[in-house]
Amino acid sequence: MWDDPGRLYRLDGVAHIAGVINDEPRRCISSMRRQQGMRLDERYVPYLQMAGLYHLARLNDRWFRLDEPLVSAFVERWRPETHTFHMPFGECTITLQDVAYQLGLPMDGHYVSGCLTDFHVYIQGGRPAWQWFQELLGVLPPPSQIQKLAVSCSWFQETFGECPEGADEATVRRFACAYIIMLLGTQLFADKSGNRIHIRWLPYVARLEEMGGYSWGFRPDGYDTFSWPLASRWSSYNPGISEKGHRVQMTRLRIDMLQARDFIWMPYSTPDVVQVVHPVVLEPRHTALWRSVTSLIYFAVVEWHQVDSVLPQFGGVQACPRPALNIDFLMSKDGRGGDRWFPHHLQHWHLHWETRADHVLRFDVVANPGPSHDFLDWWRQHGKRFLSPEMYLGDSRDIPIPVEVT
Repeated sequence: MWDDPGRLYRLDGVAHIAGVINDEPRRCISSMRRQQGMRLDERYVPYLQMAGLYHLARLNDRWFRLDEPLVSAFVERWRPETHTFHMPFGECTITLQDVAYQLGLPMDGHYVSGCLTDFHVYIQGGRPAWQWFQELLGVLPPPSQIQKLAVSCSWFQETFGECPEGADEATVRRFACAYIIMLLGTQLFADKSGNRIHIRWLPYVARLEEMGGYSWGFRPDGYDTFSWPLASRWSSYNPGISEKGHRVQMTRLRIDMLQARDFIWMPYSTPDVVQVVHPVVLEPRHTALWRSVTSLIYFAVVEWHQVDSVLPQFGGVQACPRPALNIDFLMSKDGRGGDRWFPHHLQHWHLHWETRADHVLRFDVVANPGPSHDFLDWWRQHGKRFLSPEMYLGDSRDIPIPVEVT
């Protein structure tokens, strides 16, 4: 369903934090650090290489400190209606290009979906989920550690946290599979749960040996010589320890004060950045999808790759946006409830990904990308450009948008 482009309904009430920011000005998120419970064992490396996940496992092995106030300030500017961050000067978002450059992951391939409850009905060689769990990992969690199709993190980490010294190959393989399930379920595809790991990855992990890893769409050759392309630049960043609520307010104000000239629309365009990215990531079949307006699918979770609202990030001029696609009914799904066969249940959204090549944007790349006059006129009427109180902004709302931002 298509809504009025000016109707950012989440800002009208308490459905979005920006609607109640005056009542909770110091609200700050808390992060989950459950990845630390399982150490990267060198004996897992061949299996991680087979899956094309070794470079991500190395990223996981070195803990990155999360700046919670900074993330909180950006969460305030995330709009589910447009799937973009609403900044004072326009929109920006996290794109498939960012994922490719920051984590070194190719983009093209099959969607990640299916289910577990009836997997054996749909897939040849399938078996009931917990039978598969026992066959693959060699143990069953006690009933007290199971909730539907998720396992307690503490039990999972206690059971598979340390691979025994002198373990045979079969044991190492089981522990490596457990490590991969943890890596996928907590780092790449985390959910709101702070104490459970979903076992939906069993069919994919089980295919590693028989498929040689290529079922993931990743290509392991040569990845060992490439670290995490750009994410490592922040590995030594140590956020301050001052009171978080105050830092949220200060970060919010700094974002409010940003001008378009302060924002780098195309941060990956310099040669030194391209040199540290694996060549596979830059193959045309992957790079074309960075500009595709399509659905991003993870079992029951569907997000919209809204790059038609952020053309300056790809070197274009942003015109007045199309009406926002309302997929609120999907935003409430996290896959922890009913486990239906999602390729059928969400067939419409899977079709979007299947036809992703038909929805690649084509536009002129210009020397100075940015928003157009039409966009800025719309933005002043409908965007919530400032979140800090007027007393901190100095009535900057009355300052017209300068001509140079175009």
